[in-house]
Amino acid sequence: MEVLEEGEEEEHEEEEQREEELKPLEISDKLEDLETKESVEQVYVPSDVPDFDWSSIDTSQLPSSYKTNSPNEKKLLHIAAHFLQQYTHICPDRKPLFLHPVNECGVEKFVSTTVRPTLLPYTELYHWDGCASFVSDYLIMEPLKSPITPPSSLYSPTTILKYQRGNCFDFSVLLCSMLIGAGYDAYCVHGYATREICTLDETLEVCPLLRKPQEVPKEEIKKSNKYRIKSPPDLQSKFKLQQKAKKAETEAAQKDKERGEEKVTEVEKPKRDPLHGLRVHAWVLVLSGKREVPETFFINPFTGNSHGTTDEQFLGIESVWNHRNYWVNMQDCWNGCKDLIFDLNDNIRWEVMLSGSDKPHQLLPDAEEKNELPDNDMDDVKEPEDENRSFDMPPSWVDPIQISPREFETRCCQGTKVTLYKKAKLEKWAPYLNENGLVKRLTVYADTECSEVVEVKEWFKNREDMLDLREVNKQTQLTTDYFSPGHLFHLKAHTYVLLEPETENTMEFYNEARVDGLQKRVQSAVEMTEYFVGRDDFLHVRYTEFGKRGKKVHLAGMRADANTRPIVQIKECFHRNPEKPADEDVAERIFLITEEMIHLTYHLKDNYLTASQKDFFKIPEGEIRGSEDVMTPDMCITYQAGFSKEEKLVHLYKMLQELTEVEKQLKEQVRRSEAEVLNILKTRENEENSIKLLVSIYDTERNEKRRQEYEAMKNTREDKLLGQKGQDLDYLAPFLIQIDNTEKMTKAQALRLRNDCLADLKRRLVNKANIIQARFDKAVEELQKKDEWFQENQDQLSAEEEEEFLARYSETTFLIHILSLRLKREKETAPQKYLALEEKLRKDPRFAEHLGHA
Repeated sequence: MEVLEEGEEEEHEEEEQREEELKPLEISDKLEDLETKESVEQVYVPSDVPDFDWSSIDTSQLPSSYKTNSPNEKKLLHIAAHFLQQYTHICPDRKPLFLHPVNECGVEKFVSTTVRPTLLPYTELYHWDGCASFVSDYLIMEPLKSPITPPSSLYSPTTILKYQRGNCFDFSVLLCSMLIGAGYDAYCVHGYATREICTLDETLEVCPLLRKPQEVPKEEIKKSNKYRIKSPPDLQSKFKLQQKAKKAETEAAQKDKERGEEKVTEVEKPKRDPLHGLRVHAWVLVLSGKREVPETFFINPFTGNSHGTTDEQFLGIESVWNHRNYWVNMQDCWNGCKDLIFDLNDNIRWEVMLSGSDKPHQLLPDAEEKNELPDNDMDDVKEPEDENRSFDMPPSWVDPIQISPREFETRCCQGTKVTLYKKAKLEKWAPYLNENGLVKRLTVYADTECSEVVEVKEWFKNREDMLDLREVNKQTQLTTDYFSPGHLFHLKAHTYVLLEPETENTMEFYNEARVDGLQKRVQSAVEMTEYFVGRDDFLHVRYTEFGKRGKKVHLAGMRADANTRPIVQIKECFHRNPEKPADEDVAERIFLITEEMIHLTYHLKDNYLTASQKDFFKIPEGEIRGSEDVMTPDMCITYQAGFSKEEKLVHLYKMLQELTEVEKQLKEQVRRSEAEVLNILKTRENEENSIKLLVSIYDTERNEKRRQEYEAMKNTREDKLLGQKGQDLDYLAPFLIQIDNTEKMTKAQALRLRNDCLADLKRRLVNKANIIQARFDKAVEELQKKDEWFQENQDQLSAEEEEEFLARYSETTFLIHILSLRLKREKETAPQKYLALEEKLRKDPRFAEHLGHA
């Protein structure tokens, strides 16, 4: 019986071994089935971008480094092959490393030599976010052929830039090359991520432009008061209170979770991914330290967004590399990348391929080599171990990365890009592609199907009217325009529904650029409020109320603006003027124009509850009968807070006169404000109807058309003036007036004209020389006087006076030098000018028959 039981046990063990051997095959079959199903799934790619055949690209013009390997590259491939052999021996369950894929010419190249550090001459690309944004916008995403295996080829960044498309590995190598060139400690990462990351599906993500920054709560500073009465001690059990609070928090969290699950619709929930944890992805790792990076983070090259190393969307890392070395992750990724330590110098957590001569490290112990590897492989294994200790990474085989200014400006393929987010759509355009200067538009929807538009934001560039941003609320039809400094009316923001007069609109201004310090103006059909900043008269608010218009009647001689809105009242508010007493500093004054009344309220005095006030009642001009009615005691009602001091009627009368004059000026100011509003609305309407874009003087490509137009206009002008060439200056014109008939001259007249012309030139040359000589003599005389005065008063002069005198002395010396040079030049050129004119006169066709050419 015992023998039978032992046989049965052996058979049972053999069956278990067979089942274990068949499990990997079953898993691989399942993965293949899932892979084929996933390949059928559609990955989001812009619909306007056609499929591209990489096999049809032209590689004939590529350099020889693309088509062959140098001796050092061959040696590196030999080391990589042995490194991979040892890695597969130690970690047989892990997938093969991404080490030496083929390039566009079909030549195997080590991945580190494909990285080409480059610093491009654009300010925006000096920072990581600018580089990431450029790569994500410039390239078109192509999914991997197999979502669970890395690609078999890795093309150079120059080829990827040329054709503007690539997979995640191509994106990462290009971005890593730019970041390393900009000084960052960046690495390409081969790992695993979620389906949304790998397929560039952002339909469940909130648009970055809509994410609100996290507010850091401010800690309240508790002021201690040692004289405060202490509260009685709390005799309740703190443990029971803590347990009660924890229970309440758990119940509240459970309720919130249930409510949140109820709110989330089935469309918003991500579908279950059968390949979760198996999808291959490549991204960029930026370590802290260089370029003042405070914390290590990831960059998704597809979107250009940064992620923390604990982000749940990144599920594991196989290896990382840069242009100097290659590291294999030896840490467990059961919890994604949350627990990974990115200290690449830790040889236990990260296995380095080229350890260097200063840090020798063997992948396999000697015992394992002797016991587990065949004898015929011993020599092959020892050789790379000795070599990789002192072997340095060969330089990159890739040509320098170059991006022209036009390519950098255009960015997106065909100049446009569309990205779908959760209840939002983001569109981007290249500058100057749209005639209205539109470069970016964000459309926010109310539902996930993106059928009901809630809000639209549009960004502009190079607008002549300085418009930067426009926000349109589709529900209220309220439009807000934001302007950069430089607008004709110094506009900063304009909120409106219609660009029509006497409609509700709000205008904000750059108050620093305005003389009146106007910051904001809010207007409607019945009122207008103006806000001021930094005025010398401490005015900060002016409120105007309008009444209804009367019936419009056209009379002869009536002005066009006679039917303006009547002003009911004007109210002004002032800040405190510290140079005046509070009961003399006006805080608010109201001009009730229709009621012929002026109300003044003064600032509140210290330790008082009420402020002083004055009410002035004006007598209508038609009711004034005599001088006795100009000012009476009942025309001013005064309330004085505190000690009351009776004011004389003369003082009140002068104050009333000043306020009446101020009222007239305010009416004119309100009319000017109304006219300015009308002018701004008309200007904005004209700017929107005829939009003009500005072109920088440094933009040589777009200024080429203007340069050609200028040259054509210049050539036309020269053609018109070509017939007048030689007639611009007729040296005989003043002398030919003396002769009636210039066509027929006698010999005596010709000789006389010739002699008069030469004599006039000689006289002008002599006068010019005499004027220069006189100025020269005067300057020399002034210099001598200054020299004599300095010799007499040198001991009495201070250091500042002496320095000032020497400066003036040097100016006079310089003037003498210039005059001497001009005088010398005139004396040298005068005979040449005389002979040149004599030669012209001798060859003049008008003297030909009388003077000849002898």
